[in-house]
Amino acid sequence: MSFSDRDLIVALDLMGGDYGPSVTVPAAKQALLISESLKLILVGVEDECRAELRRCHLDSHERVEFVPSESMISSDCPVAHALRHSNGTSMRIALEQVSQGRAGSCVSAGNTGALMAIASHVIHKIPNIDRPALAAFVPSDAKDDGFSLMLDLGANVSCSPENLLQFACMGAREFQIVMNTERRPRVALLNVGIEHNKGNECIKKASELLRDVEFIDFIGYIEGDSLFNSCADVIVCDGFAGNVALKTSEGLVRLIKSKTSRSMTGFWSLLKLPLALFIRSKMKSLIPDTYNGADLLGLQGVVIKSHGSAGKKATVNALIRAMHEAKAGLPRNLSNLLS
Repeated sequence: MSFSDRDLIVALDLMGGDYGPSVTVPAAKQALLISESLKLILVGVEDECRAELRRCHLDSHERVEFVPSESMISSDCPVAHALRHSNGTSMRIALEQVSQGRAGSCVSAGNTGALMAIASHVIHKIPNIDRPALAAFVPSDAKDDGFSLMLDLGANVSCSPENLLQFACMGAREFQIVMNTERRPRVALLNVGIEHNKGNECIKKASELLRDVEFIDFIGYIEGDSLFNSCADVIVCDGFAGNVALKTSEGLVRLIKSKTSRSMTGFWSLLKLPLALFIRSKMKSLIPDTYNGADLLGLQGVVIKSHGSAGKKATVNALIRAMHEAKAGLPRNLSNLLS
């Protein structure tokens, strides 16, 4: 598929997340080393970014442009306030690089609600999409470190059956593009049971709508204990259930790592290093950094929400993913599908 230079440019909000420039700037440097075609527009408060940019030798890099912002949006800022006062913030300026055609994608680890609201206002939604949805790949037990796509993960706490239908269509197409497959994705609705009479009226109505979609393979309902067993390629739910499920799974991974480490005492401590290396190799795909980055699907541009606690490796993954999705023309593909 052909692509333009614009699709190789990612706008990065340096101020977003728990760590800001101390992580986002080194991650930008690492991403440039990984991809020789990647170009970056880095947006942040100049006084807080310049020293880190110099330290990483990005202040005069040929594939980097720095755009100063006046301020940033805090993680606890109310969405309505953030939207009204977004002019001059690093998040808004980064998104404007996409809407103005200067970048093909944007990555931010900032306030999720603010990112969705500002992106919807600045970039605009794809026709026939009522609400954007946060979609991310989660690990499954399929061979070769398989993944399933799950949405919505927090952008929409409550949804209508029509919203869930739109999420399913967008998710199915993204799965085909990212996984480079033409087969019909298996789509399931997250529910409290697999029986057809289980769930609330919204879920039941969405199930009826999905049965009539020809380009997906709707397999019905799945429960929470089946999220990672590879039975579905795309898992659809409202943002409340999706966010709780995602955060619970991430917490479980951290608990397993912690328990494993602390249980190595006495004689067993001799096996601590080799066992830890073995467990790390087997759990590589479960570490949140591996699949960091949720797409804000439904917009006329690629917007990636990086995890608020994302470190350097996770941020690099989000940047590379943003570039690849812009090159693949994800928003254009979704628009064509839903027109």
